[in-house]
Amino acid sequence: MCKDTIVIREIEAKDNPKIAKAIRNVLIEMGVPKVGTAYEDSALDCMTETYDAPKKAYFVVEDGDAIIGGAGISPLDNYEGNICELQKMYFMPQARGKGLGSEMMEKCLDFAKQAGFSQCYLETLPYMDDARKLYRKVGFKSIDKPLGNTGHYSCTVWMLKDL
Repeated sequence: MCKDTIVIREIEAKDNPKIAKAIRNVLIEMGVPKVGTAYEDSALDCMTETYDAPKKAYFVVEDGDAIIGGAGISPLDNYEGNICELQKMYFMPQARGKGLGSEMMEKCLDFAKQAGFSQCYLETLPYMDDARKLYRKVGFKSIDKPLGNTGHYSCTVWMLKDL
């Protein structure tokens, strides 16, 4: 894999099975519980349709015919306010350590700003150290309790960033 062949772009219908498989593989690799996390989200199997709405976007990392990662922005579920959520940001092992996480964060946060959100929220797990390091690097701060109700009750680390 050469970084020159990697593209970050909006999701297309043909990507649905590939991104679902990539996300589930990463979650299994990381030992994430299958309940109370993105693993059981029905949206995983229809990501294009899920993000085909105002103020929503999902981006994939494509290397040739392979989808090796992705992340999205959506209004925060069950929350009254102008906050979006960074959702389903996962990268296959071959996509890690190449600066793609930073590129993806920039793309997602730029979209969130353009969509008019004032803050971005995320949920993660305490043992996802590299992810938390990246989130802190771009300005996310830990908060004491979850916002909204995403259904991801197994995620016990909550972070927020002003846009």
